[in-house]
Amino acid sequence: MKLVFATHNANKLKEVKQLLPSSIELLSLTDIGCHEDIAETGTTLHENAYIKARYVRDHYGLNCFADDSGLEIDALDGAPGVISARYAGPQKDNEANIQKVWKELTHKTDKAAQFRTVIALCIDGEEKDFEGIVRGKLIHEKRGEKGFGYDPIFIPDGYTQTFAELGNEVKNKISHRAKATKMFIDHLTYD
Repeated sequence: MKLVFATHNANKLKEVKQLLPSSIELLSLTDIGCHEDIAETGTTLHENAYIKARYVRDHYGLNCFADDSGLEIDALDGAPGVISARYAGPQKDNEANIQKVWKELTHKTDKAAQFRTVIALCIDGEEKDFEGIVRGKLIHEKRGEKGFGYDPIFIPDGYTQTFAELGNEVKNKISHRAKATKMFIDHLTYD
């Protein structure tokens, strides 16, 4: 089965490819010749995921899924949430985003947070979404070389290392994206 993942993000593509069964041929936006920047104008992760998946379905006629993920910090009322990648500005600078999170948490004692992913699937006229959450806490130092985004400052519950220290093998089993992707794959395989 051919399925488009509505992303240009090489890190996300690689992460999801490692989780999918070989029976699913995963294509990126680049693979289908979609070079448009699909505007994520939604106010929630669900809305943004569906905007991207529906765009590919409507403009290219292909089965597609898209995701949107965010870091939701308890002490910041769920911020940065839907704007996680652009928290410090439109340039999507990971380092600037981390620095802003640290600044916002300066006088906060609660460091609890969660990563949340929503996957929206548009396939054969059907729409369905899947959500994965991983709880954890933030630290005020960057640790680890693996991962991307906020991974170096997020320690998932039950672990002592950050996502960036745990590496893809562990992260791909326990992450928010892994949980949502497992539900998504189960739906494709068993429904």
